[in-house]
Amino acid sequence: MINYIQKTPTADEFNYLTNSVGWGTRDTDIVNKALANTLFSLCVYDDANLVGYGRIIGDETIFLYIHDVMVIPSYQHKQIGSTIMQHLITKIDEYKNVNPNIRTYLGASKGKEGFYEKF
Repeated sequence: MINYIQKTPTADEFNYLTNSVGWGTRDTDIVNKALANTLFSLCVYDDANLVGYGRIIGDETIFLYIHDVMVIPSYQHKQIGSTIMQHLITKIDEYKNVNPNIRTYLGASKGKEGFYEKF
């Protein structure tokens, strides 16, 4: 069963995901520092297995950045990435209550631009 949980993954989980989508891995200390600076973090589990992730980084008032949206290949094309994006956009809407003009950025991996265009 697929579950969307607001939490931060472990460094090992994060590296598993980044490696599975072709981004490689990073040193555990670097991953832990990066994840500690996350404003909002959403993990997607199939039972106990992390299969997707997305996060928002920024300063909560002027700048936000949707980052690290990833779904392991065997779970892609099952609306998991779209649901992650919907959760992230809902959270961004909450930040807009503080500043309606908050700037939100998103970088798409090469070849994945089409996925993000609908958002």
